Amino acid sequence: MKKARFEEKKQEVWGLISEESYHPMTFSEILDILGWDEKAELLLKRILDELEQEGKIVRTKRGKYGLAEEMNLFVGVLEVNPRGFGFLVPDNPNIPDIYISAENMNGAMHGDRVLVKALSLPVEGKRVEGYVERILKRGITKVVGRYEDSKNFGFVIPDDQRITYDIYIPKSGKNKAKTGQKVVVEITRYPEKRRNPEGRIIEILGYEDAKGVDILSIIKKYELEEEFPKEVLKEVENIPDVVSEEEIEGRVDLRDWTIFTIDGEDAKDFDDAVSIKKLPNGNYLLGVHIADVSHYVKPNTHLDKEAYKRGTSVYLVDRVIPMLPFKLSNGICSLNPNVDRLTFSVLMEVDKNGNVVRHDIFESVIRSKERMTYTNVTKILKEEDKELLKRYEHIREDLELMRELALILREKRMKRGALDFDFDETKVILDKNGKPIDVRRYELTISNKIIEEFMLICNETVANHFFWLNVPFLYRVHEEPDPEKIYQFAEFIYNMGYVLKGISNKIHPKALQAILEQSRGTPEERVIHTLCLRSLKKARYCEENLGHFGLSTDYYCHFTSPIRRYPDLVIHRIMKDVLKGKMTEKKAEKLRRKMPEIAKWTSQREQIAEEAERETVDLKKVEFMTDKIGEVFEGIISNVTPFGFFVELENTIEGLVRVSSLEDDYYVFNEKTYQLIGEKSKRVYKIGDKVKVKVISANVALRQIEFTIV
Repeated sequence: MKKARFEEKKQEVWGLISEESYHPMTFSEILDILGWDEKAELLLKRILDELEQEGKIVRTKRGKYGLAEEMNLFVGVLEVNPRGFGFLVPDNPNIPDIYISAENMNGAMHGDRVLVKALSLPVEGKRVEGYVERILKRGITKVVGRYEDSKNFGFVIPDDQRITYDIYIPKSGKNKAKTGQKVVVEITRYPEKRRNPEGRIIEILGYEDAKGVDILSIIKKYELEEEFPKEVLKEVENIPDVVSEEEIEGRVDLRDWTIFTIDGEDAKDFDDAVSIKKLPNGNYLLGVHIADVSHYVKPNTHLDKEAYKRGTSVYLVDRVIPMLPFKLSNGICSLNPNVDRLTFSVLMEVDKNGNVVRHDIFESVIRSKERMTYTNVTKILKEEDKELLKRYEHIREDLELMRELALILREKRMKRGALDFDFDETKVILDKNGKPIDVRRYELTISNKIIEEFMLICNETVANHFFWLNVPFLYRVHEEPDPEKIYQFAEFIYNMGYVLKGISNKIHPKALQAILEQSRGTPEERVIHTLCLRSLKKARYCEENLGHFGLSTDYYCHFTSPIRRYPDLVIHRIMKDVLKGKMTEKKAEKLRRKMPEIAKWTSQREQIAEEAERETVDLKKVEFMTDKIGEVFEGIISNVTPFGFFVELENTIEGLVRVSSLEDDYYVFNEKTYQLIGEKSKRVYKIGDKVKVKVISANVALRQIEFTIV
């Protein structure tokens, strides 16, 4: 049976079981109600088995099939804490995370897809506890770690502390590995009660202190592919390096327009360019011009399948693992200056209040006039650097107009309640051997904000336009937060003197925005912003338009980065089909069926990329501090816990001062005020305090830095 037909039949069965009036039924009862004949028995069995494997339904001991959630069973992905307990992150976004103790893991590991039985009902202020009923699919098949050898066997200590077992390696699976080497292990047997997982070594990366092994271990841990398959590179060879006259036909020619890119100094792929004009009526004509990657990456080609598999480019501390081969990402798809490039343009007429009063979306061809950097744009607009003003005199007026419009758009966004978190980024400087020689705070300037505001308004305009056309689409959604998490956040900040208003019903982003604004510039700013962010749900891709809470908008998508994000490429293809009248009902229906899978996969790939990126930065931060043992630094207490407090240095590096190292008194943690208070001296350590600390350890393997108070 064809896949489409099978899916149709599966939907019919699921439709029946998910009806409100449905009650658990036997196999033959379901067959009768569906009106299928006996020949369809095998098909129904296959469908019910698949739905059960997905965790949507459960077969009871009496042989009746019922909805899993109705039986207090929930399916999702397991996230394990290094201390052994974990949380189920349910597929259903309306179900809060379920706590699972170490004893209730039932052999499940971090990343496994599991079916969990809730052991208690949700009660306000109390978390739901659960037990792993069944492992539906193993999330991890390979593990990276340090090999330890003994006479008859070996074992691997995983780098990922969320894998709470060492992996037993029989003599036959050692593959000549030696103690102290980083290796990749394929799991051949998963854990059982009182029995560790077993595996065989499939790759030796090198000794853990050898050059490049640290980052390579992270690349292997997240199963990121640096090399492109041969068949992909072969396809790319046939893509031209220049735009032909034939390709330009039918496109709007904007090559004479003053259009340019603004990016970071070390950027190599430029997928967005901007333009601006002041109209006679006083409005602004903002142009956002995005590389037309869909012209080169055709559906179902090897290139397309590999881009989908990767889902996103990954920006590690020392390299980029691109979604597309460099010939595309740095070449024909990159909006390099003074060359013709195929683009998708969105022209928006914006009034003085930041409203888009008219817009137009079309295929175009541009020739970027300049490759501007954030640093130079900031020097021109903020510092009025004479040399740069002279060099870029031809676009000075455009830059000033852009600043003017960006501030208007930002003000409008803030008025409607968009959340603006102030987190400076970290810039790690490496030498040619990959050793960190400096770690700096990278501040976001007016030039970053210009591009941010222009991309936000463009993505919003595109999402709004295609929502009302009622075509299949891929939205970027950010759902409303769980009330329980908001109550916890409100309680935490109340003890610091902040009151979160309007949480009795449905929280509005404006209430959270007010707290972010009130705390800005205060000692506790960082911890409040961090905890506010943690109380929110994660943004994700979705086939349904559920709005974006954090941006306080009803419509949002990702359209502006097709070189590095697969969802943007999907949207470009949909737009192209709609604009050319090729979106037939048949094609639309096929796309609607595919969208949930694309949304889920690309959201997962984004999360993996973020984790890998964060881990490489954390690794180099700790490595940077390894030769600073004994040195003294000034910092600010960024968080206080029962076991100590964290201190952040000026360069964003953070370390822990353990309460056990405070030898001048016995300190007690006040959970209401988040303070450590000395019993005799009454000395207080609280968030925002400036302290002098000495570095006492920097453990690269554990990604931990420890300080002691001077």
